[in-house]
Amino acid sequence: MITNTHSVGVVRDAVIKWQYENKLFDPLPDDPDVFWSLPVVAETYDGDLNDINGFHVSSEDAIQALDSAKTGLVTEGNVGGGTGMSCHQFKCGTGTSSRQVDAGGSNYTLGVLVQANYGIRNTLTIAGVPVGKEITDLMPEYHSQNQEYGSIIVIVATDAPLLPHQLKRLARRVPMGIAKVGGYASNGSGDIFIAFSTANSGAGARTGIQKTDMLPNDQMSALFLATVQATEEAIVNALAAAETMIGINGNTKHAIPHDRLQQVMKKYNR
Repeated sequence: MITNTHSVGVVRDAVIKWQYENKLFDPLPDDPDVFWSLPVVAETYDGDLNDINGFHVSSEDAIQALDSAKTGLVTEGNVGGGTGMSCHQFKCGTGTSSRQVDAGGSNYTLGVLVQANYGIRNTLTIAGVPVGKEITDLMPEYHSQNQEYGSIIVIVATDAPLLPHQLKRLARRVPMGIAKVGGYASNGSGDIFIAFSTANSGAGARTGIQKTDMLPNDQMSALFLATVQATEEAIVNALAAAETMIGINGNTKHAIPHDRLQQVMKKYNR
């Protein structure tokens, strides 16, 4: 996930180059097409804080990010593509959450990663509390002509054995989690949702007859609920982890004040 449309082509080409140089393609005899790749690169707009027309992101930046990627806890807030993001007119960014799910007698993990950059203050809701109506100050400060744009990228990952049509069903539950925080897919909002499963890892083999496992549709409800809950929590985590940032032309996005948020939640017995 990256930060603006100007960088999409640069990052896409860098990912392909990185895959090739690290021999992540698996060449087969007499099959040159195996070297072809078209990675998914999604973006949200950060032009309020970033010098978006400076074209600063280079192929080297993308390759460095890929080389330094590691497993473990995901850093949240003003990091990576989330650096210039804001949501509900507070500083925002990258957020994540996960759930353990029992489906069909087996335990699975479902995780959500968001790059949150959407929404107006008035609708911000956390655990049912109208936080945006309680904290009405600390609005963005613009010192040049800027316009509020909104977008959110949500990636849902699970090890449950799901087929593509079932993953579409997961992705369609993502907006329910966004709505619980106060998002409503406004006119300028570019909402991108992707879901994938790590099960059936050999299903993409280009030779032989492949067999795949599939969780029955009737046993998917727990995964639907996990998607809604983890999406909601990931957005809140992105808000809570973000820090106030001053960007181009002195434009400022304020972090949500934790002490005041706690007071508001206590007021509503949360």
